[in-house]
Amino acid sequence: MIYVLIAVIVIAMILIIANIRIVSQSDAYVIERLGGYHTTWNVGLHVKLPLLDRIAKKVSLKEKVFDFPPQPVITKDNVTMMIDTVVYFQITDPKLYTYGVEKPINALENLSATTLRNIIGELELDESLTSRDVINTKMRSILDEATDPWGIKVNRVEVKNIEPPQAIREAMEKQMKAERERREQILIAEGHKQSAILEAEGQKQAMILAAEAEKEAAVQKAMGEAQAILEVQKATADGLKMLKEVEMDEAVLKFRSLETMEKAANGQATKIIVPADFQNLAGVVSALSEIAKK
Repeated sequence: MIYVLIAVIVIAMILIIANIRIVSQSDAYVIERLGGYHTTWNVGLHVKLPLLDRIAKKVSLKEKVFDFPPQPVITKDNVTMMIDTVVYFQITDPKLYTYGVEKPINALENLSATTLRNIIGELELDESLTSRDVINTKMRSILDEATDPWGIKVNRVEVKNIEPPQAIREAMEKQMKAERERREQILIAEGHKQSAILEAEGQKQAMILAAEAEKEAAVQKAMGEAQAILEVQKATADGLKMLKEVEMDEAVLKFRSLETMEKAANGQATKIIVPADFQNLAGVVSALSEIAKK
């Protein structure tokens, strides 16, 4: 009897230990009792009843990232292209995630594909290529609302890649090449324009400097001539002053005038010199006599 009791105690302890669970911070356990939902275990130590309770699903509460394969979509202007998306979501209600929908990830993938087709179908090709933020925002809003009954919260949706048809890509590359060539020609023309402007400015400055130099040279020349005239006048004034100081009289001055006329008459040609003061010729002769007497 004692052995039976010990065996029962050991079996009970084994069953209790086997049914003890420690739930981590990032997990949640959905517990069923007799086939129906009973409770959800969160972080901590939990014990389930043997043979009555079972763990229906272990759910991770971490944010998940799913990269769905490319989906064929048709734009408003009937261009077919491939778009793949990345969805970031998190399970907020383990019970709804367990019982809300069969295969939630597949359901989310299909919902993402249909939503993407609906959004792209309202946009033209150019809008689809340049409106990624609009597409991401619309998809996140629609998916988040649609997945609430499944216990899923969609945090973010990103359009990963957009692949237009080969003919469209070639046309876009040609257009981009033409645009680059146009910008290159504009830059070259702007360079030539700036070069011509700088060259004209340089010639203008050179002409201005040359004119300034000529002006300065003319001013210096005029100042030199004026200075020379002043020096001659000064020399003449000094000469007259010296003559006055030696008390040279009128007779001597007239004699000097005759000497000057004598030198002018020494030339080869025949010359007739009539003094401006012809009436005073006798006076000059008389002055010469007086000088000779002295």
